[in-house]
Order: sequence, then C-alpha cells, then structure tokens
Amino acid sequence: MNGRSTVNRLLLGLCGVVLLGGGLLILTAGFDLYHRLRLSPPAGWPASTTHDVLLSNADRVRWSDQGWWWWPAVIAVLALAAILALTWLLAQLRHRPGAVHLGGAPPPESVELRGRALGDAVASEARALPDVEQADAHLAGRATGPQLHVALTLTDHGLPAPTLQALCRGPVAHARESTGLTRLPTHALLHVGRHKARRAE
Repeated sequence: MNGRSTVNRLLLGLCGVVLLGGGLLILTAGFDLYHRLRLSPPAGWPASTTHDVLLSNADRVRWSDQGWWWWPAVIAVLALAAILALTWLLAQLRHRPGAVHLGGAPPPESVELRGRALGDAVASEARALPDVEQADAHLAGRATGPQLHVALTLTDHGLPAPTLQALCRGPVAHARESTGLTRLPTHALLHVGRHKARRAE
C-alpha cells in the first residue's frame, strides 16, 4: 500500500466515524432511547431527549458579540477547508493506473498488466545497472497512456549521462517492448549517493 492510499483510507475512515457518530446521536435522541432503556446520558451530552436541538439560540448568538474578527475568522477557516478539499480532489485525479492495457488497446481486446508489477520489474532491472545504488519506479497517468517515473540513486562515482542511456536502452525499452506500447513517456530523477568520508594517512 502506498502513502497516498494510506492517507485516503485514514481520511475516509475518519469521515465515516464522524458521520456514524453524528447519525447515532441524532437517532438516539429522535427515538428517545435513553428514556426507553432507562439510561442516563453523560452530563452535558448533546441531543439527549426528543426536545433537544443540536444548535440552540444561545449557541447561535454566543459568538456574534465577539467583535469584528469573528466573521473573518469563520471565512478563513472555511476557505482553508475548501482549499484542502480541492487539493485532495486534484491529487485523486492524478492517480496511478492500477493496470496497463497490453498493446495499448482497452479490454477485452487486450490483457491487463498490474501497474505495480511493471513498476517493480523496471525498478528491479534498474538496480542491476552499473553505478546504481537504489532504484524505484511507478506508473502514472491513464491506463491507455501510462507514464513511467523512475528514481535512481547513483553511487558516489556514478555518472548521470551513461546511467541515463543504460536506463533508456535497458529497463525502459524492455518495459515498452513487453507491454506492446508504442509510447512510454519516462521521467527519470537521478540522485547521487552520499560521499563516504575517506581517512587520510
């Protein structure tokens, strides 16, 4: 599971817990379950009887006398929440394809290959290249037009140009040939490993 999936599931789980708790609270008050089951709700518990409301008149006017800063603060909080929600939505639109259509044609004319499997294969082959210390690869874009993103960490004596040529001629070319795609745009990010301190004698 990647980091984005983990965050998505945590956010969805949190929203689900909040909505479930709010719904149960309203249903409990609406059916007067505390009285029917002869239970005593905690002190200050909201909506404990059928006559209670979620937002009373006192609550509505409590903050209206706080001065001029109250409404700008509310608007700022709502704007921040809207920006965060929009950012999350845009991040979902740039999802990684779960599968790649071999040959570039959608099913049922083609066979699907899991995107993670292809990324793992490219990363495994890239790690075997000379002067490559670590490699990671994943797919992005649409299933019919995927893009390959490769991140390489070179050794302290590795050269970017020869490594990039070896990457294009090796793992990237093999991935394009094995999937039957006519185009496989590739973005490569190269890092240089930390130089080890050498002891002077």
